[in-house]
Amino acid sequence: MVTQPDRPAHRGRRLASSPVKVKALAAGLPVVQPARLRDPEWPSRLAEFGADVAVVVAFGQILPTAVLRVPARGSINVHASLLPRYRGAAPIQWALIRGETVTGVTTFQMDEGMDTGPILLSATTPIGPDETAGELAGRLATLGAGLLVDTLARLHMLEPTPQRHDAATLAPRLRKTDGSLEFARPARELVNVVRGCNPWPGAVAKAPTGQLTIWRATVVDAPPGAPPGTLVAHAGGAVIATGERLLLPVEVQPENRRSMAWSDYLRGARLAPGATFVTP
Repeated sequence: MVTQPDRPAHRGRRLASSPVKVKALAAGLPVVQPARLRDPEWPSRLAEFGADVAVVVAFGQILPTAVLRVPARGSINVHASLLPRYRGAAPIQWALIRGETVTGVTTFQMDEGMDTGPILLSATTPIGPDETAGELAGRLATLGAGLLVDTLARLHMLEPTPQRHDAATLAPRLRKTDGSLEFARPARELVNVVRGCNPWPGAVAKAPTGQLTIWRATVVDAPPGAPPGTLVAHAGGAVIATGERLLLPVEVQPENRRSMAWSDYLRGARLAPGATFVTP
């Protein structure tokens, strides 16, 4: 098992092993933890294991070609999208942010590119209308594990299929600013940002009370009227006007406080219709 070095974690900042390392040691497998697989000594060190195939999942380092070619039958990656769509570090998050309704997992033979190698197998799944990135990641992990086992069992008979590079889309690593809510956009798009940025980095707006993170939200139909970002009365409560339809936050978190229901936040903040929310 090749995994990342132990990192400081938790409040005491003590070195902690990755869950993969813990499982591997419990199974009696040898574990190596390179700081940089690009260092020139690693291809020969890995070759000492005599592996038939390598499986790479969320390793966190770009693997050089010399490392990928060490196993006799190459290296296989499990990726949380239907390649060639959403190549990159954050396929789950960007699929939600961009409003996809179907996604899946793909196994493919790795080459020197970023998720560009020929496809072995794929499996699809619908995306729930309220599903968050964290929730979808949990489902895709289970789906991907099953697909990986199937891929390895059938590897001798699978015919790799080259990707259509002209159909590729990218899913770069999320930045904190990707969660900034712009209320001039349609409410549906804002809800998708909220879903894609849960659990990180969180979708944020600047409220009259300070920064507010919105963890869950939904869309409400109403006639246009108030400028985007304005708090308006609706069905005994309050919602936020957007560029199209209305945004109803469901779960929010004021800065330096715990998460709470939107109704509880409004009561504590004592905000009235006409208050404005803006992009931080």
